Amino acid sequence: MALKFITAEEAASLIHHDNNVGFSGFTAAGCPKAVPVAIAKRAKEEHEKGNPFQIGMFTGASTGDKLDGELARAKAIKFRTPYQSNKDLRALLNARETNYYDMHLSELAQNLRYGFLGKVDIAIIEAADVTEDGEIVPTTAVGISPTICQLADRIIVELNKKHPKEIRGMHDIYELANPPHRREIPLYTPSDRIGKPFIKVDPSKIAGVVVTEEENEGGAFTPLDDATLAIGQNVATFLVGEMKAGRLPKEFVPLQSGVGNVANAVLGCMGENKNIPAFNVYTEVIQDSVISLMKTGRVKFASGCSLTVSNNVMDEIYANLDFFKDKILLRPQEISNNPELARRMGLVAINTALEADIFGNINSTHVSGTRMMNGIGGSGDFTRSAMCSIFTTPSTAKDGKISAFVPMVSHLDHSEHSVKVIISEYGVADLRGASPIQRARKIIDNCAHPDYRPLLNEYLEMGIKGHTPQNLKCCFAFHEELAKSGDMRNVDWSTYNK
Repeated sequence: MALKFITAEEAASLIHHDNNVGFSGFTAAGCPKAVPVAIAKRAKEEHEKGNPFQIGMFTGASTGDKLDGELARAKAIKFRTPYQSNKDLRALLNARETNYYDMHLSELAQNLRYGFLGKVDIAIIEAADVTEDGEIVPTTAVGISPTICQLADRIIVELNKKHPKEIRGMHDIYELANPPHRREIPLYTPSDRIGKPFIKVDPSKIAGVVVTEEENEGGAFTPLDDATLAIGQNVATFLVGEMKAGRLPKEFVPLQSGVGNVANAVLGCMGENKNIPAFNVYTEVIQDSVISLMKTGRVKFASGCSLTVSNNVMDEIYANLDFFKDKILLRPQEISNNPELARRMGLVAINTALEADIFGNINSTHVSGTRMMNGIGGSGDFTRSAMCSIFTTPSTAKDGKISAFVPMVSHLDHSEHSVKVIISEYGVADLRGASPIQRARKIIDNCAHPDYRPLLNEYLEMGIKGHTPQNLKCCFAFHEELAKSGDMRNVDWSTYNK
């Protein structure tokens, strides 16, 4: 069947008000760009005419500004799931102008197949190649692309010439059967290949192919500051200690690491520490630091859902495909983030906390308990199932006015039962086998900023006697003080403990 080539505007005309649209991509990697911009333009035109135009959005995770940003500014989003990081979209969510479902990333594809979230009308997929018999080769991310292609009535392919056809073979597309027909996933090491190098679709469903040549929206990471570097070094030192104590095998285990500067610093410090052997990565997002360590032989293989690297690193990968192609594998997120596989391979999982309380509970998502930041992402997929679950965070933010360590988290994403280790720039709190009061002492003494340790110790002494000594009159005093004076250090316990 011959492919039909259309413009981005023609593709946008196929999408109607109230449609549910699935998009490829996972972070800014692998997202369509030209068609979302055209959809946003169409939404603005319809709104100017007085007509409604909003779509439901399913994506792998966060996306680039040409997708989430353009559609948010056009007020074209009816609902959005499962994760986002765009400032304009975030403003809509917190103004409650767009409904947002914050979900574990590993669960989205199967929830779509089960029908829990409604119908997928159209899938829009960025591809490096598409054939007349329905083979779609994704670009730098897989996300939920196989599932939305399977479920959608129509598929629009955005064929991006910035990505060479030769990346075919860098993807491992494996789809799960629905219960009760599901079998174990036959993947035992990060480098195992268990699927196809492309997404196979019914070619009659491909409504059109839009040819583009647009770079990923992959900006470079900001330079590491002292706190971020110290966190990375503390993580590396802790893991070396675990190996020496026999709690991690001498050959090490696969590593999962979250997204951002702290994650990049952790990986960099691990790579520099020669007491840690060369290791494999089994994660959702492969970042710049993984590629750097791959070139020096410190990372042997990386399995992920997306190749989220800066554009200059992407160019380097494409210029040296022969070297990288057998060291990188991109999978659907229900495989990359699958708890079964995390438990089987015994991952060390390292993710970032927005805030932690002194008993080991983690808030990953909400500022002061109400304002959504980004979402839970894949952290929950790995945290409970990993051999060792680590959360990292700088001890303070906003020039010390905000403490990352508080009496009680203002929103709970990961409970004390799942969180094994917390690491800040000041040190390590190993919470395994510790009671609530022991956990509190470790977190305050080892991780909290010195400015906040007296306040947190005073809170602990005020706690009502019991297994977990909370004081319900004062547990949110840090947050209330931030709202009142703009600085948590101004807390006066006598004001709250009445």
